[in-house]
Amino acid sequence: MKQSLQLRMSQQLNLTPQLQQSIKLLQLSTLDFQQEIDRFLAENPLLETGMESGSEVSGDAPPEGGESGGDEVSPAESHDDGPDTDYGSGEEWSWEGRSGERQSDDDDAFDPATNVARELSLREHLLAQAGLLPIPPRDRAVLTALIELLDDDGFLPQTPAELFAQLPDELIEAAELEVEDLSIALIRLQQLEPLGVGARDMADSLALQLAARPAGQLRDLALDLVKNCLDLLAARDYIKLKRQLKCDEASLKAAQSLILSLNPRPGAQWSTESARYVVADVLVYKQRNRWRVRLNTAAIPKLRVNRMYAEILQRNEGGSLARELQEAKWLVKSVQQRFETILRVAEAIVERQRAFFEHGEIAMRPLVLRDIATELDLHESTISRVTTQKYMLTPRGIFEFKYFFGSHVETEAGGEASATAIKAQIRQLIAQEDTLKPLSDSAIAEALAGQGVVVARRTVAKYREAMQIPPVNLRKTL
Repeated sequence: MKQSLQLRMSQQLNLTPQLQQSIKLLQLSTLDFQQEIDRFLAENPLLETGMESGSEVSGDAPPEGGESGGDEVSPAESHDDGPDTDYGSGEEWSWEGRSGERQSDDDDAFDPATNVARELSLREHLLAQAGLLPIPPRDRAVLTALIELLDDDGFLPQTPAELFAQLPDELIEAAELEVEDLSIALIRLQQLEPLGVGARDMADSLALQLAARPAGQLRDLALDLVKNCLDLLAARDYIKLKRQLKCDEASLKAAQSLILSLNPRPGAQWSTESARYVVADVLVYKQRNRWRVRLNTAAIPKLRVNRMYAEILQRNEGGSLARELQEAKWLVKSVQQRFETILRVAEAIVERQRAFFEHGEIAMRPLVLRDIATELDLHESTISRVTTQKYMLTPRGIFEFKYFFGSHVETEAGGEASATAIKAQIRQLIAQEDTLKPLSDSAIAEALAGQGVVVARRTVAKYREAMQIPPVNLRKTL
């Protein structure tokens, strides 16, 4: 063995910091993108929001009523009359989309969101009722402890004996607790509103709600059903149900209707989870019999480089803020590139899927990422980043970009049918079926074949499960 020097040539791709930043911003959703911009604004003193006199870049396409709606984003002319700088052109200094209404600068302006009534949680609702019960403080404390143990559905999976076994010995001795104390507190809890809270599971909750109904043969049959045959009811095995309960079809149907009127998860209506709203990146509209696309100004941040600091850096080259200035210009350019790319991809998708906007999802065409990448001369990975968690608002609703992509199936005529269009046909067939004799997957496949779309039964089953449509036995009704 000996040491030696070798000269080897190779090619490799090195991502510059600017390219890494552009890729990162491109793949973020609108909400994450806004949070990232806020972070840059907090860390970089040369970045600021809002536009003043100076160069600016418009990030919005012309208004809907304009002659060229849906054109690409393009820089606006510079309006700066100040001295020239060596830190780049006006396009690198600022970028924003045209804002809508003028925003108020008054920090004390009225905010309607601060006056929205707050909804009570299940815990607060039950504690308010417990506070009105004429019971000793010790019993109220035990009842409060059980309320704290309820899950989001209002269930208490553990029995009083299991809960008592988990309590520390010191607490049991100090409060002189017994298992009967927890059992009594559980009875009190199950008498509070909404009915069914404090149950071990769904069947127990339904039984508690039925027990509060007036006594009768129908209630007894429904109680027997939820206690012993709930799995058969879920599977809609009516023949076995009638044989096991020894009842006729009319009585079983009445008991089923009674059970359906109950609340299987009594605590779900008190859920405090707030809705998360999707912000559309682009707007799609029809103008002069042509589908056009423009950026959503509400999703575009207004960014610019502070001109005063930049002029100071011009007079003092190599200052401590030179790096921050370069990063600020990179960010402004990356933001512009992000929205330009989003707009280009959205326009290409709308052009390929015009039939969808005219006739609905049943007219969706097959489309893959490679088609758009080839048309726009971009890499497939770039198209994948653009279409992930990006949304367009259309007259037919709001859709993620990826919704318009899908595999295809060959038709008898030699053409291609999109998987989305096939799913729409399956949903249409199921919506029109006889609920007494619902269509099986094989019958749906035969019906599609009659329309010129040949798919296997397992393909129909896969699409049906993807749409969360239950199988034939669960769609059958009495």
